[in-house]
Amino acid sequence: MSDLSPFDPTDCRPVAAPAAPVIAFPVPRIAAPLRRPRVLLAAARAGQAGWRRDRALRRLMRSEVTPRPGAALPWLRAEEDRLNCARIEGAADYDMQRHVLVLIALVAEIGSTVAAGPRLRLVGG
Repeated sequence: MSDLSPFDPTDCRPVAAPAAPVIAFPVPRIAAPLRRPRVLLAAARAGQAGWRRDRALRRLMRSEVTPRPGAALPWLRAEEDRLNCARIEGAADYDMQRHVLVLIALVAEIGSTVAAGPRLRLVGG
């Protein structure tokens, strides 16, 4: 069982039915929150309207195929961390435009992963 979620999808032990109907759903696993300057996050939010996943994600990842929803999250998080370190250090090769594009992709992917997650189900009565 993970430390991040009280649910273990591999645990198949029978559970006693609750006395009343209960809506059960797994808790999504979300990494530590991003703490970035407001201007970067505002730009990422503003860019959501123009986000086209297939085209933009392939270009960002320099890939010929678009990964399935959620599969790009580890890469996007690592790339965003790399860009943020370059921003903080004042590196000459820091690309603010790419940083904003990666943040747009990261926010969109987190949103689509949560939306595509398991649906709610009624348990019991």
